Amino acid sequence: MPQTVAVITPAWKAQDTIVATVRSVLDQTHQDWELWLVADDGADYERFLAESGIRDGRIKYLSSGGLGRGASHTRNVALEQIVAPYAAILDADDRLKPQKLARAVAALQTHGIVTTALDVMTDRLEHLRLVGQGPDREVAPGEHKWISLSMDSMIVWDRRKADGRYDPAMSNMTDLEFLLQLYRTVPRSFHLGTPLHDYIKRSSSMSNGKNVAAGMIASKQVIRQRLVDGAYGLPDEDVEGLLGFLDISLEAEALYQGALATRPGLLFEDHIEPMLETARQAS
Repeated sequence: MPQTVAVITPAWKAQDTIVATVRSVLDQTHQDWELWLVADDGADYERFLAESGIRDGRIKYLSSGGLGRGASHTRNVALEQIVAPYAAILDADDRLKPQKLARAVAALQTHGIVTTALDVMTDRLEHLRLVGQGPDREVAPGEHKWISLSMDSMIVWDRRKADGRYDPAMSNMTDLEFLLQLYRTVPRSFHLGTPLHDYIKRSSSMSNGKNVAAGMIASKQVIRQRLVDGAYGLPDEDVEGLLGFLDISLEAEALYQGALATRPGLLFEDHIEPMLETARQAS
């Protein structure tokens, strides 16, 4: 049975990081993959990688059809063309641990969506913290964000059981919105508590600036309203769990700049985590 994973990587001015990102795919213990590298900056990444010694017929080179059209549109370009049964998202500055795809494919035999813990690093590859580490477990949609309180683009999913498209109209939180689309037809995901994905925090986004924060708040409010409106067809208990997280997250956004003033360099994950734990203890 084919177990091909289509790894989707949007690339925007990614020359400083793309070689390490692609090599992390080449180094996978599960070798049945395709890498769909979609340029959103007009760059010739095939030539660029070849000059770095990387030539592999499994790498598919595409264009977003413009310049700076955004990660959502760029990912959708690949999603419209892939035929592999499984898909994964890998940003052009992140990296997969060698067993990421093998562990995910094994879990996809029983679950339609697989998430993974993260190793959060600076753009200098200095370890910052882990997110979502712990036991492997089945997760309901309402539980997901309480475990994976950071990014949601580290998923691998079975396209025959669930699929969707990224929302180009949203400035932030598109990864969570996409995951909620997948949950429409897959009631439970499986979370791998081993950090299998290097999530790079760029220095420019290490601490959410005011413009970033405004986009995050607006996008979280959009998702919140869609949940209230029943847009994802989720059970009430899952909607309540997601709304609970989003309400705390919106409160955390409002308090973050003040917290950052007293603790320069404070990660948003470190800022929100105690708030989530307080809510857990109160429930």
